[in-house]
Amino acid sequence: MQQETGPFAGLETDLHPPLDGHEASVEADRCYFCYDAPCVTACPTGIDIPLFIRQIQTGNPSGSAKTIFDENILGGMCARVCPTETLCEQACVRQTAENKPVSIGALQRYATDHALRNELSESKTHPYQRAKPTGKKVCVIGAGPSGLSCAHRLARYGHAVTIFDAGDKPGGLNEYGIASYKTTNNFAQEEVEFVLGIGGITLQTGVRLGVDLSLQEVTDQYDAVFLGVGLDSVNKSNITGSELTGVADAVEFIAALRQSQDYSSLSIGRRVVVIGGGMTAIDAAVQASMLGAEDVMIAYRRPREKMNASVYEQQLAQTHGVKIKHSVRPVKIIAGDDNAVAGVELEYTTEGEGGLSGTDESFVENADQVLMAIGQAFDADAAESFGLALSNKRVSVDADRKTSHEKIWAGGDCIDAGEDLTVWAVQDGKLAAESIHRSLT
Repeated sequence: MQQETGPFAGLETDLHPPLDGHEASVEADRCYFCYDAPCVTACPTGIDIPLFIRQIQTGNPSGSAKTIFDENILGGMCARVCPTETLCEQACVRQTAENKPVSIGALQRYATDHALRNELSESKTHPYQRAKPTGKKVCVIGAGPSGLSCAHRLARYGHAVTIFDAGDKPGGLNEYGIASYKTTNNFAQEEVEFVLGIGGITLQTGVRLGVDLSLQEVTDQYDAVFLGVGLDSVNKSNITGSELTGVADAVEFIAALRQSQDYSSLSIGRRVVVIGGGMTAIDAAVQASMLGAEDVMIAYRRPREKMNASVYEQQLAQTHGVKIKHSVRPVKIIAGDDNAVAGVELEYTTEGEGGLSGTDESFVENADQVLMAIGQAFDADAAESFGLALSNKRVSVDADRKTSHEKIWAGGDCIDAGEDLTVWAVQDGKLAAESIHRSLT
């Protein structure tokens, strides 16, 4: 294979190799190009899936990418991390007929990778042109998927957008929270450059809401504000032994991997136990195995069918040697020498009318590292102090993603709507941008 150059070179080195031209053509031929296609309804961003696949089939991958970007400007990342097996591919009529859906995610990646490589590294042209400036200013707080989606759509309409982000790099969870094997070769930052390439968007990193700026400041200075701050804290564990050496937060573990230039410098245990049942638990466990851990186990308190991680992701973990133990919960983390982790005591659980309960039957799993993937939380103090209505400890929004404040919209993980997925965050930003545009014009 010819060695590629440019910002997207090396994408073939990741866990899920992309389709080549022939493979994409063959897979596109499998699509029935359904009228009123169920896969479109199943896509949170409403991409016209039959159309973009038809464009691949007819030899127009750049046009296919444009069809995708029109609805999902982060279509390249979503092609990598979306649980397509439970969304568009689950709804595919070939899944119903043959139990083998069209590989929509792989085809989406083929189209978006093709367009990004050609249009960014070769022609330097951008598929979108900014409209005439409107004179309106919008502040976006958070450069994650929802914030980037909102900013791009507003810039297309000609509004001036300023993005503030607390991190050293933009991208949010796309940069810091997704397994390295899913987004290799700095793809998150390349996609950010693509989004900002439309112009009219100013980015300032290292600026934290509630510390470096306040909601009052931005509502005074801007015509509209979008909150895309995500979940800015991790749930605290009350398990005895959580303070021991060798216990770490799985989100921080993944972030450290994503920012590392030399994996050999990272410390990984020989026997690793991951506590949790979501995508973070899967990502942390697989990466621990890939880094050389001899034994990796995920411990989840509920049955397999209630794991937030999809069956596909569970199977992916198992193919990398990860054991998954369902219906067990940690009782305590056991200390060994030098106040370090030596094991985890786990209790079997059962579910009844009264909810989850322990069985008083337990066992000890030896471990020298424990990764806690027990979820993240939204710090609602700043939002609540400003008078924003909350629901389930997150920001309450209407169908247009507008909050109780006349100038503030919100999206992504910080709101009580949709699901905690990148694709839903992109849709939140898009819906909010359309609503903001209507309000400003």
